[in-house]
Amino acid sequence: MSPASKSPERKSAAKTPAAKASAAKAPAASAAGNAAAAKAAAVRAAAETVTFVGLGPGDPGLLTLRAAAVLERADVVIVRRDAVHPEFLSHCRTDAEILDSAEGDPPKLAAKAAKAGKRVVRLFQGDPALGCDLSGEAGSLTKAGVPFEVVPGVSALTGVPAYAGIPLTDHKHRELRFIDAAEGGVDWERFADADATLVIYGAESTVGEVAKGLIAVGRADGTPAAMISLGTTTEQETVVSTLQRLAADTKGMEAPAMIIVGDVVNHHDKLAWFETKPLFGWRVLVPRTKEQAASLSDQLRSYGAVPDEVPTISVEPPRTPQQMERAVKGLVTGRYEWVVFTSTNAVRAVREKFVDYGLDARAFAGLKVAAVGEQTAAALVEFGIHPDLVPTGQQSSEGLAEVWPPYDEDLDPINRVLLPRADIATDTLIAKLTELGWECEDVTAYRTVRAAPPPAPIREAIKGGGFDAVLFTSSSTVKNLIGIAGKPHNVTVIAVIGPQTAKTAEEYGLRVDVMAEKPSVSALAEALAEYGANRRAAQIEAGDPLRKPSQMRRGARRRK
Repeated sequence: MSPASKSPERKSAAKTPAAKASAAKAPAASAAGNAAAAKAAAVRAAAETVTFVGLGPGDPGLLTLRAAAVLERADVVIVRRDAVHPEFLSHCRTDAEILDSAEGDPPKLAAKAAKAGKRVVRLFQGDPALGCDLSGEAGSLTKAGVPFEVVPGVSALTGVPAYAGIPLTDHKHRELRFIDAAEGGVDWERFADADATLVIYGAESTVGEVAKGLIAVGRADGTPAAMISLGTTTEQETVVSTLQRLAADTKGMEAPAMIIVGDVVNHHDKLAWFETKPLFGWRVLVPRTKEQAASLSDQLRSYGAVPDEVPTISVEPPRTPQQMERAVKGLVTGRYEWVVFTSTNAVRAVREKFVDYGLDARAFAGLKVAAVGEQTAAALVEFGIHPDLVPTGQQSSEGLAEVWPPYDEDLDPINRVLLPRADIATDTLIAKLTELGWECEDVTAYRTVRAAPPPAPIREAIKGGGFDAVLFTSSSTVKNLIGIAGKPHNVTVIAVIGPQTAKTAEEYGLRVDVMAEKPSVSALAEALAEYGANRRAAQIEAGDPLRKPSQMRRGARRRK
């Protein structure tokens, strides 16, 4: 067709501004669409990927940041349920599906979930690439067309010796050999070099054969050797011996265990740091509300203890909210000169009420604030309020009353004090403040009720001596624990926060072993740690076996 025969309308349309704009937008729209499609494809690919994650050798604190982040995003987690510490799974979302690898074929479970568009995490102890079936499971996913990635973990091969205080190399010994003896048939001739350090795993039941094999190929029978059982956990046990004596000295040790052979074992005496913690392996009962127990449990773990949180009270809102509502209104409108907080629960109750009304810490401007002790003061600081008065001596209502200033009409425009407290609070503080010329408004901010009894195994451990120590942070924890679970066994170390709690414990027939120098939970944990350190030192000096209090009861498991 000639140019002259083209339709005039088509020529005109091609030259209009609207047409030009439309033509210009078309490539941009196409590019945007491609980008969106690519992004959606990337999201789908991420969801359809299986991530192999190493948990480390046992200590939950050795989980890597990358592993924790992956667990937080997981839709499905595949793991051997009876072999994983619950703290690892605490990183998962509450709606994540946990599949037991012992109840199905892990690669098939992973592939099925991934193809359904879910984020899948397959957990392994230690490092997935060492001592685990990463090659087999990853190969199965590849055949199924499912992509995967790997998050390495701290290997037991290096983590366990570090926790036992045995460096695998030093300035004299640089050669290191790892040996998997689980299947037997090891050619020990290859490991005869006396300068090489050997790390042997999978030989818990063949210690004698391992030692004989090494001696037979020329290793001296006096070569230092150590066996570490349940490494990096609070049940860890390290026995240092020689090749000749190792089998006899480690009889009865639990699996999994690792053997280290070489002169580096001699560093253990000076470098052992984990098993020498003052409360290493102690099972400690913490009878408080779960929120209050968290910081105390963390401190106990730092001393090597295994805290077991058993709530003895439950904190509930007041039956009628009107009293608290009037108090918050008065607080905002300038009705009070002082606000007194006698517990962290009181801080939490007021803070929650503030949230309901859309208020924040600025509402306390112009008010004086008092806290009964360090823990309550810390809760206020977290709220954004720095208390004006905190007792430096006894941290209790009595201690606060001792430092409370008298009312002075020239200095204090208002003589009214607000006390948001528990429904069972005593009147000691109010009586003292009234005597000093203050008018007190005692408001029920929360109710405390006795918690439900703990599970039967916990109750049996309390009464049967399964706990090494119990921490009592108030008289009410003494009464409530005995009320819901029974009286602690007489081998259990009883630690109390102060004289009043000690008096209550003794009234219930308990022997008080430890009392904090000042009434704070941090000082209480510190006092128990000092007691544990002194007890350990006394056993060593006397040449006695190192035994925890729970191992002193009749019938407790002992190993020479």
